[in-house]
Amino acid sequence: MENIRQAVERARAARGLDGKTPLTGGNQWQQGPARSPVPDEWTHDLVASHLEAHRIIAHDSSDARSRTYDMLRTQVLRSMDLNARNVLAITSPTAACGKTLTAINLALSIARQPERSVLLLDMDIQKGQVAKCMGLKFDDGLLSVLEGRVSLSSAIIRARAGKNSVMVLPTEIASSGSSDWMTSHAMTRLFEQVRAEFQSHIVIVDLPPLLYGDDVISVLPQVDCVLLVAAVGTSKISEIQECNKYLQSSEVVRLVLNKAREASANYYYY
Repeated sequence: MENIRQAVERARAARGLDGKTPLTGGNQWQQGPARSPVPDEWTHDLVASHLEAHRIIAHDSSDARSRTYDMLRTQVLRSMDLNARNVLAITSPTAACGKTLTAINLALSIARQPERSVLLLDMDIQKGQVAKCMGLKFDDGLLSVLEGRVSLSSAIIRARAGKNSVMVLPTEIASSGSSDWMTSHAMTRLFEQVRAEFQSHIVIVDLPPLLYGDDVISVLPQVDCVLLVAAVGTSKISEIQECNKYLQSSEVVRLVLNKAREASANYYYY
């Protein structure tokens, strides 16, 4: 499991456990706030009670629970900045590991930093949950863009929580054919457009579980790096090992162990 082991070592370095790496640092390639192609008036104000009900808490810096995602944010951004990466995929071995929860909270945590802008893409075409968790209503999403029925900019929603906002591309649910879309030329063109128009943003891609088909494998060449979310009581060691086989050629920036008992540590685990 060399690839995942390297991710753990990067985490230790980012936390200063190697005795060498400082605990502060900035973006080495992005200069100032990013300008978004999405008009300011296309804004959806998120409802605090809805977010709380779905365990979305990282938009609120006064909530002690947000520190978990702030620490993850610092480590992930450092890894990405060092290599000028800006497209991060988040996946898990199987369902119910908390990958979407991690993706949304990480996006909102990053958005709280004045010099950062975030685009969150829901690419779990069969069971996308980003819009539901955030309380977003939409008519056209990812599939509409891939089908050429709407433009990317018209499908993106500016989701605002307090003074901060993230760009969100939700997805409609497809009962079948998700693998065909993932491997399509339309998907390749979408990533090309995202890289061109959101090059100053941190782009977070919420992907399906890795072991549920070839959807993730198909799209891995389009992303810069991967965050793998496993869960205590849900993920098996054999499943993580299987994921590592598929991620050998990908840059794994972090392995997050979710649903661990709070008394064991103060945020998240390896």
